[in-house]
Amino acid sequence: MKKKAAADFRYNTGAAKIPWAAVGEPIASEDVLEMVRFLLPPSKDKKVKYSQQLKKVAGEIKRLGACSSPAGKLSLGNQVQELEAKAARMLKAKHTLFLTNATAGFEIGFQFAGLQPGDEVIAPAITFIATIAYPLSIGAKVVIADVNPRTLNMDPKDVKKKLTRKTKAIIPVHIGGYPADLDPIMRLARKHNITVIEDAAHAYGAMYKGRMVGTLGHFGAFSFHEVKNINALGEGGLLVTNTPHGKDFAKARFLGVNMAKQIPNWLYDVTALKGRRGWFAPGNHSATEIQALNLLLQSKRLKNIIAKRKKAAQYLTSRFRKVEGIITPPADTAKTRSTHHLYLLQVDPAKAGGDIQKLKKKLDMKGVVNIPHFAPLYKFSIMQQLGYNTKAIAKTCPVAEEAFNHRFTHLPLYDFKQAELKYLADAVISSVKEMQSGK
Repeated sequence: MKKKAAADFRYNTGAAKIPWAAVGEPIASEDVLEMVRFLLPPSKDKKVKYSQQLKKVAGEIKRLGACSSPAGKLSLGNQVQELEAKAARMLKAKHTLFLTNATAGFEIGFQFAGLQPGDEVIAPAITFIATIAYPLSIGAKVVIADVNPRTLNMDPKDVKKKLTRKTKAIIPVHIGGYPADLDPIMRLARKHNITVIEDAAHAYGAMYKGRMVGTLGHFGAFSFHEVKNINALGEGGLLVTNTPHGKDFAKARFLGVNMAKQIPNWLYDVTALKGRRGWFAPGNHSATEIQALNLLLQSKRLKNIIAKRKKAAQYLTSRFRKVEGIITPPADTAKTRSTHHLYLLQVDPAKAGGDIQKLKKKLDMKGVVNIPHFAPLYKFSIMQQLGYNTKAIAKTCPVAEEAFNHRFTHLPLYDFKQAELKYLADAVISSVKEMQSGK
């Protein structure tokens, strides 16, 4: 006799005279219309036509609602399962977990690593604060590694210098979607029994030496925030691992709830989970069905999206490499490829006639938005407030200091119209030539 699958108390209980639905208040047809209005707002020059079309859509949605039944599951259902399965196949990962965001993925990775107060975590100087939020929150010590001047990713040589007996985790970041140099980092991790958690927030679809980024460390976390190449309706994350810890992923996502085991007179048990150095209590990072559905749909376009961004990047590089003083980012190779989430633009101040701050002002005046991602972590007040000697840290990260203050910014990469892309390239080139001429 086939064993009945463990029930989830949040699921629809099925046929009964008095059933208990998973969704307390179903989504109504008028709700769907408002969602359509939000997701597809009118363009400024077509408001009248939009209003006419929306009335037609409203009528059709109402008629559709009259012959449909509402969704019976809005959280952690079939869409989430399908997304996780497809991501696992794409990444060649044994375990995948769809979450609220990448920050939640880092947290779970650190928990399985057994990170404790007083332990040390090595992170790159230039990254988003989410990379180190969990270590800071529990009183672990964040050790800042300098960056590679070519990629702005973590410099493995500086990581080696900053290793101590207290180092329990390393979290390399793939800035802009270009892979960090993971081989030397993994060699250090194996030698010293350190957990590696890849911050692959920008890098869903990137490859490092023939392997998918996010799967080379013990854990990897991707972001599907609204600004990323693809998104999960604004927020979302994916944690992956090829370690045995993945068997507890579902419980790590939802408070340790164990539906396969029940305590007397109740529906389930709640358990702590075992990491590398003992037990921990997991949090709640549940994701929704509609987020998973949107990500599934956008995932079908991922290769094409990356290809278009790559084409734009190649055009910019072909223009910039002809100008003295402009430093272009590394190109893809047969086995290492970027997601081209950002275009890393650097200048040599001595040859460009000025530093990046001067260039940024000129680009702003020409209507080109450029944003350096990100500021060095030690410059934020939180580090001082938590007792870090930020001036001393800055002295140990000379490349990050120089790059942030004088050398780099990021340009956007989208499916630009050719005229827009040309204007972007022209604006950068003309601005550098103005600087070189003393303007």
